[in-house]
Amino acid sequence: MSASPLEPPAVSPSSSSVSANLPEPGFSFSGAASALMVTVVLGVLAVAAVAVTWRETSGVTVPAPPAILVRAAVPTPQAVGSGEAVSSPGTIVSDPTHIQQHRDLARFGSRLAVHIPARWVAGFYPLYDTAARTFSVNWLLLASIHAQETAFSSEPSTYQGLNFAHCCGGPMQFNVTNHPVSTWSLVSDSYRYGRRPAAYPHATAVHPSIYDDFDAMMAAARLLSADGAGVALDGSAWQAAYDYYGHDSTGVTYADEVLGRAISWSQRGFCVNCAVDSAMVSAAHGAYGVAALAALAPLPASPAPARAHRRRSSGATAHSATCAGACRRRRR
Repeated sequence: MSASPLEPPAVSPSSSSVSANLPEPGFSFSGAASALMVTVVLGVLAVAAVAVTWRETSGVTVPAPPAILVRAAVPTPQAVGSGEAVSSPGTIVSDPTHIQQHRDLARFGSRLAVHIPARWVAGFYPLYDTAARTFSVNWLLLASIHAQETAFSSEPSTYQGLNFAHCCGGPMQFNVTNHPVSTWSLVSDSYRYGRRPAAYPHATAVHPSIYDDFDAMMAAARLLSADGAGVALDGSAWQAAYDYYGHDSTGVTYADEVLGRAISWSQRGFCVNCAVDSAMVSAAHGAYGVAALAALAPLPASPAPARAHRRRSSGATAHSATCAGACRRRRR
């Protein structure tokens, strides 16, 4: 029997259980990781106390982001129905309401005017790196979803309550209300498979928590991996982002922007406040979004039945359409 798509990476051969992967009391970083964390901590102290600062001609120095492993190619437009982005039977698909879809479209567009300090986002670099390495996904895809969901945790409601749809919360906006098992419940233990950094922007006292940055990043990376994402920024990454939001027209826009942003970063370098490249988003849409939208479109109306049978068949047709919609929602 094949492994479950949510099955996490195997623990180290020297570890006897999952708990052996948890950081132990007094755990400390060494080498490059230690230097990175010291820089982050000192950067925060410099902002808070205006005591110790490093300055270059361009401003305050912040830690460098994780290495970009691949320079992704521009997606190639494909004919409808021939795109490589296809969900497998085991994928986990969100199902936002119509109201949430409309609100989200407006929310995504309003982010263009928000400036986010690079030193704030630098606090997430160790989290992106650990989560991406643990679950073998591209950290740029993870960071792009973080940007899309909460503008790098800069939205005021990120660390309290649920969103306007009263379903999702935290930096990666995990659904905690969908039934019978919430999306968060499926991946909430993901934090156990990586070493928790000594410090990061928002840590909670109890784990797992949707509001804890490390818990949320690890869970999001595991979910993306379960939905087919890997290191490549291709159709599989687009599909994983599409599954992350939900299969509707807003989800197509969401996936187009998430992948377009990640590919742009892979080519030009990570940039916190750069606008999403509209040409790259259009390329992602042409390659994958067009086919997804076509799949969402209603089937063409069938020819009208003969008059003698019209009255008898209309009720059955209406019932079949209703049942199909309900069954589709239940499968999600």
